[in-house]
Amino acid sequence: MIKLKIPATSANLGAGFDALGLALDLYNEVEMEEYDKLDISSADSTPVPTDEKNLIYISVSDLYKVCGKKLPGLRLRQVNNIPMTRGLGSSSACIVAGLVGANKMLGEPLSADDLVDLAAQIEGHPDNTAPALLGGIVTAVFDGRKVHWVKQEVFTKLKFAAIIPDFELSTEKARACLPQTVSHKDAVYNLSRAALFSASLLTGKFENLRTGVHDRLHQPYRTELIPHCREVFDIAYTHGAYAAYISGAGPTVMAIVDDSNEYFAGKTKFSLDNAGLTGWTVREFKIDNIGTRPFDN
Repeated sequence: MIKLKIPATSANLGAGFDALGLALDLYNEVEMEEYDKLDISSADSTPVPTDEKNLIYISVSDLYKVCGKKLPGLRLRQVNNIPMTRGLGSSSACIVAGLVGANKMLGEPLSADDLVDLAAQIEGHPDNTAPALLGGIVTAVFDGRKVHWVKQEVFTKLKFAAIIPDFELSTEKARACLPQTVSHKDAVYNLSRAALFSASLLTGKFENLRTGVHDRLHQPYRTELIPHCREVFDIAYTHGAYAAYISGAGPTVMAIVDDSNEYFAGKTKFSLDNAGLTGWTVREFKIDNIGTRPFDN
């Protein structure tokens, strides 16, 4: 039986649209093995597809096909701690789980680079799948076939506070609202801030992060799909966040906070409740520098 845990991820990090992502210490757990039929179940209360539409099963099947092998069947057990359709990489975690698990069942014929490429081909972009697989903060470029990536392990006195609403936002809807073209001025705006964000995060110049997450390619449009998003940003900054941005496609807002700010979550939740946003919760995480790996019960 293959047992894996796969981290949640936060993508884009503001200006790094489809290029930047990091792994968080929140994990889905998956157990799988070859079987004579399809047997899929949830080990918690989260409903999952139990047929061939299950995303983990699809990813397992894809890797078997790439390797020229026939998948006889699959026994699969899932524990889904990552909230679905909230911008925390739940679909990427399923894709990565299927690929890593299938690769292990076949004796690991594919390299980490191969898995990164295949995951991006399935997902369409590598900003969530690469850090889910590799851990740390990953800068990645997908040329349509291959992912060119750099992973950097991050050891900082920072925590990432996910401010999660009680409603979903599908990636498809969040992508459909984006413009087909952008101005040269807006492209330069994002390039400079994405570079500033990465350099500042890795060198400890955290005072730059607020500027580094400013964006003109996706957040202004997605903000309109997330009720009270700007208000949540303001609350996060009021309580000392270095930066706040829409995590992935949303609707979660991620705040980057100094680890010494021990009351951030409580004060933020109090302000949300006072503003009538009682459906929003606050959960704090650290960066996961390892990525997908085996686990023992």
